[in-house]
Amino acid sequence: MKYKISLLVLLLFSAATACWSDQTRTDAVERLQSSTKVMHQIVNVPEKGIPDKVLSGAKCIAIVPKLLKGGFILAAKHGRGVSTCRLPKGDWSAPAFFTISGGSWGAQIGVESVDLVLMVMTDEGMRHLLSDKFQIGGSVSAAVGPLGRDAAAGTDWKVDTQLLTYSRAKGLFAGVDLGGSWVERDKDSTVAMYGKDLTTRALLEGEVPVPGDARQFVNEIRETKAQATTKRKGA
Repeated sequence: MKYKISLLVLLLFSAATACWSDQTRTDAVERLQSSTKVMHQIVNVPEKGIPDKVLSGAKCIAIVPKLLKGGFILAAKHGRGVSTCRLPKGDWSAPAFFTISGGSWGAQIGVESVDLVLMVMTDEGMRHLLSDKFQIGGSVSAAVGPLGRDAAAGTDWKVDTQLLTYSRAKGLFAGVDLGGSWVERDKDSTVAMYGKDLTTRALLEGEVPVPGDARQFVNEIRETKAQATTKRKGA
């Protein structure tokens, strides 16, 4: 029985990986649309959304719609996401596409889809995101973010935590361990969207204009950030 469950999970992940190997512009646009929806929904959960203090302080925001989690004894995570960073003049960059994958020993059984939001809170965290590949854990610290509009986020995350994570499964917030996960530039999706391969740094530092199909996503991030900043100033 254990062997059958493990084999089923392996087959599901293999099928998902095969589907991800060739990305079209339609796939990239759909991911941007899904990420826009995820951000809007998570931010606007009454009394349990991401605190304004976190939103206003974020230097970059990355979203993975439908992160696939699963396993039996050996848990695994695979997903494709999109990120954007705040530029010096206050606007937000063209989106950079990435993949996230990793595994950890655990007691998970079955497969689950999770919406994931990563809030990059420090300059060091942003430096890692600008690279084409990095691993969460060790030099890149991550912690489950606080919830609630007026939640006291504490002081530890300001000093030590580079990434705050927010995940939602079946409409409810849930913790997810990203330790050991690798975040890597998604070349296929980048070429599909921009027509050529571009580095994550070039995109997130504003060297590339925001494409028309990405404006709704960037506008959602911009408006969310502006609203959180205005609320904090008025508090």
